[in-house]
Amino acid sequence: MGSDSAMTSITTMEDAMPKPRDKTPALDAFLARKAEIDTMLARLTALSDEHFNVAPDDIHWGHVGTLATYAELLKRITDAAFHEGEHAD
Repeated sequence: MGSDSAMTSITTMEDAMPKPRDKTPALDAFLARKAEIDTMLARLTALSDEHFNVAPDDIHWGHVGTLATYAELLKRITDAAFHEGEHAD
């Protein structure tokens, strides 16, 4: 009897131990989001390489404003990613 209760106790203790959670879904979601970001960055880089599809002779202050908006939005992202600006510790 003593060995049966000891075995039950061990089994119960093992059952009570928290099981490691499967992190595969989180990893898969993380990698999917990273791929989204990588795609966006590649598209932005290509657009920048083409001077945002504006010929030098066609540039006006509206284009400058558009780029200022893009830069402001990207700064918010880089500040958050690198813990700078309002996200600084």
